[in-house]
Amino acid sequence: MSPSALYRLVARAEAVTWTMLIIALILKYVVKVGDWPVSIAGFIHGFVFLTYATMAVLIGMNQRWRKSLIIGAAATAVVPYLTIPYDKWLERKGKLDGTWRTEATDHPDDRKWTDATMRWLVARPALTTVLLFVVIAGIFSTMLFIGPPGGEH
Repeated sequence: MSPSALYRLVARAEAVTWTMLIIALILKYVVKVGDWPVSIAGFIHGFVFLTYATMAVLIGMNQRWRKSLIIGAAATAVVPYLTIPYDKWLERKGKLDGTWRTEATDHPDDRKWTDATMRWLVARPALTTVLLFVVIAGIFSTMLFIGPPGGEH
C-alpha cells in the first residue's frame, strides 16, 4: 500500500469514527440510552485517533514534510472530519506523491537517525504494523488508565 493510499484510508477511518462518536453522543444525551454507546464509539475513535496521528508522523517523515505539516496533519484529527479535506489538500499539493523510502539517498536528511529508523520501519511492513499496534495500544491503555478528559461525569 502506498503512503498516499494508507494516509487516505486512515484519514477516512478517522472521519468514520467521528461519525460513530457523534451518533453515540446523540444517543446518550438526546435519546438517553445511557453511557454504553459513547463507551464503545469512544474506544474505537480513540484508537483510530492515535493510529491516524502515528500514521501522519510516519508518512510525513517518509514524504519529508516540514515538522509543521506533520503536526498540522496530526492535529486535524481533533476537529471532526478535518482529516478528509486535509488529505485532499495534501494530494493537490503533491505532498503524498511517491513510494515508501526504504533505501538511503544523497539527501542530507537520510543521514539522520530518525530517517534511518523510518526507512528501517517501512522496509518491514509486517513487523512495523505489529510494533506500531503495540505502541498505540500501550498509549491507549495508559490513556484509559488515566481516564477521560475532564474526569468522570
